[in-house]
Formats: sequence, C-alpha cells, structure tokens
Amino acid sequence: MSKTASMLAIWISLASNVVLTAMKIVVGFLFKSQVLIADGIHNAGDVIATATAYSSMRVSNKPADEDHPYGHGKAEVLGAFIVAIILGGASIYMGYHAIHALFEPPEPAHLIAFFAAVVSLIWKQVLYVYTMRIGRSMNSKGLIATAYDHLADVYASIAASVGIGLALLGDLYGIGILAYGDPVAGIIVSILVLKLAIEMGKESFDVLMERSVSSEHIAQYASMIRTVPEVKRIDRLRAREHGHYILVDARIGVSGTLTIQEGHDISRQIKQKIKDTYTDVDEVLVHLNPWYADTQPPYVPDAQKEVTTPP
Repeated sequence: MSKTASMLAIWISLASNVVLTAMKIVVGFLFKSQVLIADGIHNAGDVIATATAYSSMRVSNKPADEDHPYGHGKAEVLGAFIVAIILGGASIYMGYHAIHALFEPPEPAHLIAFFAAVVSLIWKQVLYVYTMRIGRSMNSKGLIATAYDHLADVYASIAASVGIGLALLGDLYGIGILAYGDPVAGIIVSILVLKLAIEMGKESFDVLMERSVSSEHIAQYASMIRTVPEVKRIDRLRAREHGHYILVDARIGVSGTLTIQEGHDISRQIKQKIKDTYTDVDEVLVHLNPWYADTQPPYVPDAQKEVTTPP
C-alpha cells in the first residue's frame, strides 16, 4: 500500500476521534454518565495521540539528509512512545474519577448514553481493523500505535456499554447495586487501557534502544548471504529496527587475494540480494575481511558470533 493510504487512515482516525470526543463528553455531561465522560476524556487524549502519530509519520517519511544519514524512521517510534504515555495518563485519570464516583450517590442511567457507547464501540472496531491492516502492510509503527489506540477505545466502549446497560436494568427492575455498573465499568476500562499503554511503551522503547531483530530474521539474512559463492565466512551479522525499516550490518570473510573492484561487486551483490528479498530492509552495510584457506574455517556456526581473525 502507498504512503497516501497511511496518511488517509490517520486523517480518518483524527476526524473520528474529534467527533467521538464531542459526542461522548456532551452526552456524558447531559446525562451524568461517569464512564462516558471518562471515555470522552480518553478520546480527547486520542486526538492529541493521533495528531502526534500523524506528525511523526510525516517526519519519518523524509529521506535521509546530512544530519540524519540513516533516515528519520525513529520519529515514528518516538511518536508511538508518546501515544503510549498519553494512553497511560488517560487511564489513570479515568480510574481516579471512576473510583471517586463509587463513593457518591449513583446517577440514573439514560438510554441515549447507552446508544452513544454502542455507536462508539462499532465505529472504533471498524477503525481498528482498517488502521491495523494498513499499518501492518506498511510496517508503520505510528499507524499500528494508532490502531492499538482504537483498540483501547473498543475496550472502553465495551465496558461503557455493559456498565450503562447494567445501570439501566437496575433502574428498570429496582436493583440498586446495578446502578454502580457505570463507575465499575470505568475502573475496568482504565485497567485495560493502562495495560495496553505499558505494552505499547515497552515495544517502542525497545526499538528506540536499538534492540536487535529476532534470531529468525538474522538466520534468514545469513542464509541469503551464503548464497553468494565468494562468501567464505560470516564474521558478524547484526540488524536493528529503525522505525518502519531495518538496518543490517554484516562483516563477511572473502578471499584475501580479490581485487578492490571484486570486493566491491560482492558487497553490492549481498546488499541487493537482501534488499530485493526483504522489502523492509532499507540499508545493508557490508564490511569485508580477508580470508585465507590455510588459516581459517569456511563458516561460523553462529552468524552473530564475533570471530577473531588471526593476524
């Protein structure tokens, strides 16, 4: 999918969050629904989060320049980390007000508040599926973070619908304890959203700290490198995520008698093979080490293991 599709998804998410925020806060205050007000405040945070994701995606799509030779991919990861912080703050705010509402006389539930929660639930589920599909197809951290933000809203809307629905049943059948379904649902929502925020924040932090890609990916790159006949040994192989793309560093042993031109051609061949096969790899840096048959083994069993080359 094109970058236009990802930007469209962000704009749809932003517009939807603005509309839902206004709807939930207005209906929540009119009918005194604590969970709907809390959910509306959460949606207000979503507006900021989506705007942050949009800005970070625009920066991450910029080409490499003199100050950022490896590109701007981490801007998107930073945006996802900010989204996680906003979600965490919103969850704490929601939980505080929901707990506070438990110690006050419950307000009567209204059908309009219930319908508002159901509309939000359906709307956000559609947005989650749509945004996640595009985000995963493009490996966009910002868009995936926005999708998870929609998922948090799905959880919130489910809890709001159940809570308001129970309160309606309590009013209808005179079951007083069910009137507290609204604030109890708010507490459940806050816990679910906080859990999601922690998971998002951890994943973004790992990328910002340049955590290595999985061992399966490393093994795949190593197998691809070994298909080049001139490669005698893999001295070291590393790869890290840099936002929506991956950077690969390889130290390769080749015959020490090759010319500079031949070494250059081998490096270029390795780079092209990996980039053509794995479209999420943006750059492959290849360093060539001299290899001599009488002193060195042909391969290293562990592709990530550093091997000392005899002088």
